[in-house]
Amino acid sequence: MLAVLCPGQGAQKPGMLTPWLADPAARDRLDGYAETVGLDLVALGTTADAETIRDTRVAQPLLVAASLLSFHALVDGGTAAGDDVSGSAGGGVSDGGRAPAVVPGPDVVAGHSVGELAAAAVAGVLSDDDALTLVRERGAAMADAAAARPTGMAAVVGGQPAQVTEALDRHGLTAANVNGGGQVVAAGTAEQLAALQADPPQRARVVPLPVAGAFHTAHMAPAVDRVRAAAAALHPAEPAVTLLSNADGEPVTSGTAALDRLVAQVASPVRWDLCCAQMLALGVTGAVELCPGGVLTGLARRTLPGVETVALTGPADLPAARDLMTRHGGTR
Repeated sequence: MLAVLCPGQGAQKPGMLTPWLADPAARDRLDGYAETVGLDLVALGTTADAETIRDTRVAQPLLVAASLLSFHALVDGGTAAGDDVSGSAGGGVSDGGRAPAVVPGPDVVAGHSVGELAAAAVAGVLSDDDALTLVRERGAAMADAAAARPTGMAAVVGGQPAQVTEALDRHGLTAANVNGGGQVVAAGTAEQLAALQADPPQRARVVPLPVAGAFHTAHMAPAVDRVRAAAAALHPAEPAVTLLSNADGEPVTSGTAALDRLVAQVASPVRWDLCCAQMLALGVTGAVELCPGGVLTGLARRTLPGVETVALTGPADLPAARDLMTRHGGTR
């Protein structure tokens, strides 16, 4: 059984879209995405520096666009590094100019935080344009909420769970992401995070994350109504495959329920540990992480034991991802 995973904020990297844009079809698709979100995604994904793409208004649309761009390259056909693209008439080709073999679609889809919007598109609940329209408003609303007071997030890696919980409570922080594998992401004010860094739980490391707010906490409450208003204009479809929710790891029951959960998740903790537990319970044996891959497949080594993974960082990873999909997909 095959899962497709969509990374969340903090996974972005300078230049992450550069190798993908050698394919003219991918460049055209990204230009369309850029028009939808009103941002120069080509520049942001190729030449912008880390500080620029840390901005929530930028990072969230850029991440969803990157995941969707790589998903279409994966399943619709895209150019692998070094492939001959001569004779291509707009659609990407691979394997020396031949169209890639058809690969099975995912059986299960899950996204981490903002990755849930890309996941909703992969699962057929939202169109690409609707996912990007919603993430444009989500990023702006969450950036405005974060601007009210300096806030942020830090990964707490290791330590005993009870001691980690006690330390977060002591410093007034929220466990905004429970990722499993001994990783919890604390969120709160800059002062609270500095206090945690100075007084961490025993045998735990505190690693600041490149995000600009205390996402998935009460600090984001002002953003929820704005995201709900944007979502109200959309018309979600029923999930075509099993789509897991960050709220509790459960499959969503309808397109309307998926959209409702996407709105509520803005100010609610991400339970990625429960999503991983659900994937194991469903029998997932292989997982592909969309661009910018690496974070979720890194976690999978601890949270998805025995599950084969491939992370998409560029077109050179497409053959391995397609091979994994062929061997693990279509088993629902």
